[in-house]
Amino acid sequence: MDDTTILSRISDLVDEEHRLRAQAQTTETGTDDDARTRLRELEESLDQCWDLLRRRRAARQAHGDPEAQGVRPVPEVERYLQ
Repeated sequence: MDDTTILSRISDLVDEEHRLRAQAQTTETGTDDDARTRLRELEESLDQCWDLLRRRRAARQAHGDPEAQGVRPVPEVERYLQ
């Protein structure tokens, strides 16, 4: 996966997240369980994408191979402090 593909994926995920949040604001009941679950999945996927993009850029700066970087599992990415 190249940087352009990762950035496109990030954009798609953000668009979906915005749609879900906008829907929650326009309904009286707010966010239902399915939407909350999907929002959590989107946030985790976004974290994975940003992590991968940062590591690819760091590898490139260190004259390493960005293609050697892979997506890390959600539990590993989510344990990092921001």
